[in-house]
Amino acid sequence: MRLLAVPAALALVALCATPALAQPVTTPVPGPVNPGQPPMSAGPPVVAHAIGDAGTGLAVVRLAPDSAATSSILPGFGERLAEQSAAELGVGLASAQANSEALLSYERAVAQASPLGFAVRGHAPQTPGTLVQTASPDNAKPVAGGLNPPRTPLDGLLNVGALNGTAHARWHEELGPCVSPIADATTELASLSALNAIPTLPTATDLTGVLADVPKLDADAERALLDGLNRLAGPLSRLGGLLSGSQDTGADGSLLSLPNALAARSRVELVDLPGSPNKAVRSISTLQATAVRLLAGTPAEIRVDVVGQPALIALATGDEATSRVDYTAPVLRVSQGGRQLGVLDAANPRLDVPIGVPLDQAGKLPLVGDVVDRLPRVDIGVLRLQVGQLNRKAAPLEGPLEGPPGQGGPAVEGFTVGATARLLDLQLLPTDALGLPNLPSALAQVSLGEQVVRAAAPRGGVVCAAAAAPPEDARPAPPAKRALARTNAAYRTVSIFWTGTALLLVGVVLVAALPPRRPRADRR
Repeated sequence: MRLLAVPAALALVALCATPALAQPVTTPVPGPVNPGQPPMSAGPPVVAHAIGDAGTGLAVVRLAPDSAATSSILPGFGERLAEQSAAELGVGLASAQANSEALLSYERAVAQASPLGFAVRGHAPQTPGTLVQTASPDNAKPVAGGLNPPRTPLDGLLNVGALNGTAHARWHEELGPCVSPIADATTELASLSALNAIPTLPTATDLTGVLADVPKLDADAERALLDGLNRLAGPLSRLGGLLSGSQDTGADGSLLSLPNALAARSRVELVDLPGSPNKAVRSISTLQATAVRLLAGTPAEIRVDVVGQPALIALATGDEATSRVDYTAPVLRVSQGGRQLGVLDAANPRLDVPIGVPLDQAGKLPLVGDVVDRLPRVDIGVLRLQVGQLNRKAAPLEGPLEGPPGQGGPAVEGFTVGATARLLDLQLLPTDALGLPNLPSALAQVSLGEQVVRAAAPRGGVVCAAAAAPPEDARPAPPAKRALARTNAAYRTVSIFWTGTALLLVGVVLVAALPPRRPRADRR
C-alpha cells in the first residue's frame, strides 16, 4: 500500500491540474432553437451602415423634478450625474429605431407604440399593452391596434382616453437598411387630463402650525395669508378647490387637459444625398395638436391654441459640414376669458401666470392670471409655460463602426447628430410666500409633445449596394465545433469529483484484494 500511495497522489495532482492547464476557449454565439427561426445574425454581409432613432411622447408628467439623486453602479459616479424626478409617467409613446450594427437580427429595425411608461426614482419597469414590430425578417405591412394602458400606482394623476397605435419595421435581406421606411411608429390619443392632484402639496384644509415663517411677510401679512388658505374651497393638493371638479357634471378637475385628439409620429429612413449615389440617415419626430386647456371648467380656465405644429428632424450625412438638425418651433396662443395673455414661439419661449390667495373674506378659490390683479392677493405659486427648449448635440463617432460579428463588415467612421425638444412644458413653481417646509424647486411638471431624434451615418453616406461574394478559394472554412468556455469554477469541480471517485474505488479494490495482516503473537 505504501508503494501505491505515491503514484496515486501524483496521478491525482495531474488530473486536477488538467482543467487549469487546458487552453481557454470562447463560448460560441448560440444558434436558433427551431429550424424555422432566423439566426441571431442572419443573411449575407451588409455594406450599408446606418444608425438612427426617433422618439415622441404625447405627454410626460414629472413629480418633484430634479429632487431625487441618480444612482450608479460605479462608485462616486452618481454624484456627478444630474438629479432626476421622484416619479415620471409618460403617455402615448412612439419610437422608431434602426441599427445596422445590432448583433441580434431582429433588433436592426424596431418600431414601437406604447400606451404608457412610468419610472419611480429612475427605475422603469416594462409596461404591457405595447405594439412592437421588429426586422429582420422584413414586414410588408405594419401592425395596428388599440392600446390599453395598464394600471399603475400613478393612475390618480392621469385620465387617458382611447389610444391607437401602429408600428412598421423593415429590413432588406441583401441591402439591409436600404428600404423605406426603416422604422415608423405612430400613436393617437383621443383625450387626456393630467395632474388631477398635486401630491407634493398637503391634503389638509387647516394649515395652522404647518406654514413656516416667511421672511418677506410681516406678522399681519402671514396671518392674513393663513386665513386665506384656510378659507379655500379645497386643500392645496387640489389647488384650493380648482382641481376638485364640477359639482354640476361630476367631472374631475385637472391642471391640464386635451379635449381634442393628439397624434405623435416617429420615423427613421434613408434619403438621397445630393451629389452622391449614397444615402443619408434621417430621423423625424412630428406632433399634431390643436388646443390645450389649463384648469378647464373653472373661472380661471386658460386656453392654449396650437397655431404652428412642431417637427424635429436629424439628418446625418457622415460629414460634419452637411449633417444638421432642423426644428420647426411651435406657435402657441395663450388666452384667458377672451383676453390674450401672450404668444409662445421661438422669440418668446416663456410665459409666467401667477396663482394667488385672495385676502378678502369672499374669496373661496385661488386667483389665477393677471385679470384679477386689482384684488388683494398673495401669490403662492406660478404656472410657467415654455415651448421649444431645443437642445442639439453633434459629435464624430467614437472609433470605427464595426459590423456584427460573423458578417465581416469593413470598419468605417462617420458623424452623428441628435436633438431634444418639447411642444409645451408646464411647471407649477412655489413662491417664497408659500412657507411649507421641504418643498422641491418645482411642485409638478407636465411636458406635452416630448421629442427626441438621433442619426448617424458613415463618412460619405450609406452605401446601398449588395456585398460582393468572395471567390471560392477565399471563402473561409466552416468553423469547427467548439466547446463551451470554462468561465466558472464549477467546470473544474466536475473532473475533480470523478477523479476522486475513481481513486476511492481503486483504494477499495486494493484493500479488499490484499490479504489481511495477522497480528504477531506476543513473544515472551
